[in-house]
Amino acid sequence: MFDDKRGKKVVLVAHCILNQNAKIDRCAHYPGAMREVVQTLVEAGVGFVQMPCPELMIMGLDRQVDRAAVTTIEAEDTRVGWRMAAEAGQDRCRRMAGDLVFQIEQYLKNGFEVVGVLGINGSPTCGVEVSWFDDREQPDAGVFVRLLREALAARGLDVPIRGVKAYEPAQSVAVVQALLDRPLQT
Repeated sequence: MFDDKRGKKVVLVAHCILNQNAKIDRCAHYPGAMREVVQTLVEAGVGFVQMPCPELMIMGLDRQVDRAAVTTIEAEDTRVGWRMAAEAGQDRCRRMAGDLVFQIEQYLKNGFEVVGVLGINGSPTCGVEVSWFDDREQPDAGVFVRLLREALAARGLDVPIRGVKAYEPAQSVAVVQALLDRPLQT
């Protein structure tokens, strides 16, 4: 089955890596996709699974900002972090994580390699090694990534999850290349 030209390799990618237009106001570093990351994946012949943006799905594109208020990016990230960590935010993230785990299982069941998951470090929701909470960057995963890890573990799946930062293109490419170069799990 699936005996055609497909490479049978996929990577799950945070929504804003492929679409910076979904970022919180004043946080986009590209007009569209993170060019260097996407280019590296395209050249490797890897398919993309664009993960949903939990913040967009729960709070909307404007993240329900008070347009009359003068705020900092840091204050907005903290506000978004608290909203996403609330019970309603976690419930929705948990459902999205479950949907992604189903897709991962389908790829694996059909002989595909799931190269990994790329999150966006610094995000209160999709951060991997660091996220934003309580007015500062924290050395921990964001709400969605934490719940995705839990959902993967509950199904006995070991899928590497790594984070990139849009304003660090060379470092981001190195992270992607390390995922691509890692030996297959047997």
